[in-house]
Amino acid sequence: MVKLIALDMDGTLLNPHHDISRRNMEAINEAMKRGIQVVVATGRAFYEAHGIIRQLNTPLPYICLNGAEVRNESHEILATNALNAELVHKVADVFRSEDIFYQIYTDRAIYTADVERDIQIFMELAGEENNPASEKRIRGFMEERLKSGTLVETDDYRTIFENEEENILKLLASSPSKPKLFRARNELYDIGNLAVSSSSEGNIELTHENAQKGIALTDIANIMNIDMKDVMAVGDNLNDISMLKRVGTAVAMGNAASEVKAIADKVTESNTEDGVAIAIEEALDLLEEKQEAQAGDLSES
Repeated sequence: MVKLIALDMDGTLLNPHHDISRRNMEAINEAMKRGIQVVVATGRAFYEAHGIIRQLNTPLPYICLNGAEVRNESHEILATNALNAELVHKVADVFRSEDIFYQIYTDRAIYTADVERDIQIFMELAGEENNPASEKRIRGFMEERLKSGTLVETDDYRTIFENEEENILKLLASSPSKPKLFRARNELYDIGNLAVSSSSEGNIELTHENAQKGIALTDIANIMNIDMKDVMAVGDNLNDISMLKRVGTAVAMGNAASEVKAIADKVTESNTEDGVAIAIEEALDLLEEKQEAQAGDLSES
């Protein structure tokens, strides 16, 4: 019986416009009303994710940056898994050698060497290249982040590497060249102590080996005294695999990568078709059937 539901954001809970549909919102709220806890499990930083999730008007725990940071419903940090300086320098050398663009995610902000490249990455992730309306919206979003200080443009990453007050939690690399990404992944695997994943075909997400959605979700379930067999996770890409492998019910989106669908217990509809809501509604129907069966057994006894 599902007692905890973990939801990825991009490509899963969010539609291509980076919004939560009304049906998804209603399904989450209904699950919470029936006593099922919901947790957000995202590759985004908290300061990126919360601006969207707060639309639910329901306090939720967060697994951020693929598990590099975990927060409770009050948004207090429960755990962090930062990359040490040695690992960061080795990773930077790999990306530099392949001429791969990357961003640095810390507990303070996201650092980028090129905001225009960031906009292009967002467009690719949303699958809306050459969409003027989407580009205008994303540019506005980037401007807000620059003003708030959660996005910082810099021409020298060394200042972040050398700042002891910055906890580097994730590096996100992007390239249109599949051969470059392939070579970089192989080199990164050889470094060790890294979790190497991705949230789209054209990127690489790097965190500490202990910073994975599956590990963080297991920790949250333990805190809540919930067995992992009673956990459902919904995701669409490679950075979701670690949690999908650990739960009792693994759900892949209709738009999920083939590797994700291969390990899932079931495949729901896509993120443009309210796949999250459909998966939750099915779980709630099963819960209701079990409760009715239990009630029938009690009345007979």
